[in-house]
Amino acid sequence: MQKLTGLERMLKAISLQEPDVVPTCETLHHQKVRDGILPGASYEYFIEFMDIDGIMLIDKTTTWSYESLNASKKIVRDQWGGIVRFTSEDLGHPIEPALKSARDIDTYVPPDPDLSWRYEKLEEWVKRFKGEKAIIAQVTDVVTLAKDSFLGDAEYFKGMLRNPDLIDRVHEIVLNYILRYLKNCLDTGADMVFIGGDWAFAQGPMVSPALTKRFMIPTFQRIIEYCHIRGIPCLKHTDGNIWTIFDLMIEAGVDAIHPIDPEAGMDIGDVKAKYGDRVCLMGNIDCGRVLVWGSEEEVREEVRSCIQKAGTGGGLVCTSSNSIHSAVKPNNYIAMIKAIKEYGQYPLHFD
Repeated sequence: MQKLTGLERMLKAISLQEPDVVPTCETLHHQKVRDGILPGASYEYFIEFMDIDGIMLIDKTTTWSYESLNASKKIVRDQWGGIVRFTSEDLGHPIEPALKSARDIDTYVPPDPDLSWRYEKLEEWVKRFKGEKAIIAQVTDVVTLAKDSFLGDAEYFKGMLRNPDLIDRVHEIVLNYILRYLKNCLDTGADMVFIGGDWAFAQGPMVSPALTKRFMIPTFQRIIEYCHIRGIPCLKHTDGNIWTIFDLMIEAGVDAIHPIDPEAGMDIGDVKAKYGDRVCLMGNIDCGRVLVWGSEEEVREEVRSCIQKAGTGGGLVCTSSNSIHSAVKPNNYIAMIKAIKEYGQYPLHFD
């Protein structure tokens, strides 16, 4: 088969077809890991050097604004009004929501998605990578923003039962921003959309399938529908055990699901057998144990197993089981990429 570009490879896999080789990309690559491989190199050069098929623009790290509240403790106010603490990782942890009471929603002013500086990095990537790499616009999903930045976990989940109108109003504010933001990203030249935000724990979904269908699916589906109107695939991340809501996600029209969490008992072979003819799978090299503490040979075996279980017929993007975070061994990530190129050549052979 003729060698494909990273974009072509990703689009083939997402369309449930066999490309020339199983594609790979990540939600993020922590700078500590990048520097362990290519000290001081730019992110863009790292993507090229490692021959990664997609590059992801993360909204929180690149397109959000923050107000510093305590520099020594790395505490900031995000653009939605929530207070966040940063640690050694790229993404912060919410510590206080924007809304102190339900009445605050009446005077709330959302951030402006049309500010031109939000799209400067994307413009750079389009000039450098268009047609060669899959340029992926990542956006934090409505549920996660409503929960983390607006209401806090307890008030958000209680609100589903006690104040559903408030949840709907917050969701609509966030959705309007996201749709406008994604319009600007796609107009700038992004090739696909990736929706971040977890819907499940290791034991199962955060809320029942009924509440998932009532509160989570509608805004999710509207984002998917907008992507499809624009001719763009829409991918969804969620950690956790999602068996009981998998059908709901597929029925909403999503094109790929990431990362088929192995630490939550999600076996990618079982998922492939049940859903592999309906949705692309992105996953699921264990970044909680294997990529951190495992040997390079264990990494290679993990990649081989993943591709053997889920690669046949296409429909697989081989990724970590979350991200290349700061604790991942640089040599293990190199071993992962090399193994994908070796075991992922179509037609697949595992003799």
